[in-house]
Parts: sequence; C-alpha cells; structure tokens
Amino acid sequence: MKSSKRPGPRKKVRTPARAATGPRATAAAPRKKKPGGRFLVVTGMSGAGKSHAIRALEDLGYYCIDNLPTPLIPIMADLSQHEDADTQKIAVVADVRERSFIRDFPPMWRRLKAAPNLNPTLVFLEASEASLLRRYSESRRPHPLAPDRPVAEAMEQERQMLRKIRQMADQIVDTSDLTVHELRHFFQSTARGRHQQQRLVVTFESFGFKHGVPLDADLVFDCRFLPNPHFVAGLRAKTGRDKPVIAYIQRYPETQEFKRRVEGFLRYVVPHFVGEGKAYLTVAIGCTGGKHRSVYLAEWLKKELSDVKNVTTRVRHRDLGREAT
Repeated sequence: MKSSKRPGPRKKVRTPARAATGPRATAAAPRKKKPGGRFLVVTGMSGAGKSHAIRALEDLGYYCIDNLPTPLIPIMADLSQHEDADTQKIAVVADVRERSFIRDFPPMWRRLKAAPNLNPTLVFLEASEASLLRRYSESRRPHPLAPDRPVAEAMEQERQMLRKIRQMADQIVDTSDLTVHELRHFFQSTARGRHQQQRLVVTFESFGFKHGVPLDADLVFDCRFLPNPHFVAGLRAKTGRDKPVIAYIQRYPETQEFKRRVEGFLRYVVPHFVGEGKAYLTVAIGCTGGKHRSVYLAEWLKKELSDVKNVTTRVRHRDLGREAT
C-alpha cells in the first residue's frame, strides 16, 4: 500500500561562497616608508633668494614646487615618504603670495613636525632692508604686497607678518651679503649633509676648428701648433685613438710641455668649480679637423684627471665621424 504522505520541499543547501578574487578582494599592501629628512620647505622674505634656493635643490635631485598652496603641503610631505613614489625628495617654496599662508601655515607645520618618520625641515630666508630694496630695484619686479604703494612699506609689513613663522624655522639664513653661488652652496650643504659634496661632471670634447667651436664649451684649448699626423703617410686614415698616431704625437717635446701645462691648469681650476657648485664643465680641445691631436688629448685628459676629488670625467669626440673635406 502506497503512502499518501507527500515528500516535503527540498531544503536548499547553501555552499560557502568562493573567496573573491581579483583586485577588489586584495588588500592594498602598506606602502614602505622612506627615511625622514627628505621633505624641505623654503619660505621667508620676498626677494631674499628663494628662487635661487629652489634651483640649487633641483640640481641635487629634489622635485621642486614653487608657490605651493598651503593645503597641498601635507600631501607632498606624505608623498615624499613612500618608496614607490617617483618623487624621491621634495622641496617646496611657500610664502605670502598665497593669501591664506600666514593664517594656515603655522598649525599645518606643527602637525607635520609631529608626524612620525617625516622629520621635515623649514628654512627661512631673510635679508636687510637695503639689500632687498637694491634687489627689487635691479629686478624691477613688484613686491607681492605692494601693487600700488612703496616697496619699503610692504617689506616692513611682510617682516611683521612672518615673525611667528620665522620662529618656527629650523634654519634662518641672512642672504644680505651672500652671492648667488654662496647661497647655492648653502643649500647644497643643507640638502646633502655637511660632509657631502656635489660631483662635477667634466666632459673633455675634441673638435675641429674648421667645423666651428662647440657652443657648450666652458674652456677651449687650441692644439693646432702641435705636429699634425694628417700629413704623415699611413696616419691620415687613423685617429687619435690609434697607437701609431699616439706614438707620433707623444714623441715631440712640445706635446709633453703642452700636456703638463694644461693638466696643471685644470688641476688648479676644476676644484674651484666644484666648490662653486657647478654641475657640468665642458673642456673643448681643438685641432684642425678634430680627428687626431684633439682626440688624443681629450682621451689623455679624461684618464689623467679622473683622480680629482668629487669629479666624474667623460669624453666626447664631436667631429670624429665626419667625412674628410
């Protein structure tokens, strides 16, 4: 006999949902922090040299922003801490050109100084009234607070407005008697550390006078008075890199004397360029065609001066590949 009891509805069995995959389900890995001291803010009196400071910092590899609005400063400070950021070191200029700077900067800077691992640096530039007046007279640029009144009045107002921010600075620099090069050197020391020095890249460039003097040359030496391998059978098709040409040029006393004098001059002057903060120096050595004598001397100088402190030497032969004419 069949049972009249009907089977009840089947219970739905829910299987555990699969773990979501893809970028939505992946928690973002925490970004690694960089060491502190990589965020620098430059402020101070208008005309005190902030534009020169930012150029010096750019030469040191800083990502620099001029006249950054105060609300964006914490964003750039945070960016300077992340390992995967394209901007390795960041420096910004902020000053009274922004209307809310005087009001908003102090509380914002106190928060940044309290942030762990950031260690930001605030540099305040100032100068005497006479120096600032002279600079404004030379540049003929208007003071940001003086569109329609004397510059001296605006400078006094600005000095009073910046008094509290000046007291917050890590370093205060009076630029009244500093040259552009001395100011540049100060910021290089500040950014790199007192015991680090910027390296100068010295390029020894050979060229032929008949093709013109290189436009980028800082120093030019003329070696056309030396004996010319161009007129020696078997040497014309070779270059100053080839041993027969080198042996021919080296055997003359005037070659050795010229080398001695040029090397001595460069060993004296190059360290001064390093101390000035110069980043690149091009030493051009010219002969007639730029194929023999100048090539040999450029190669020799690159090797001979490679031991100069804080200098990187390289060589370039501008006219070596030219067709003989």
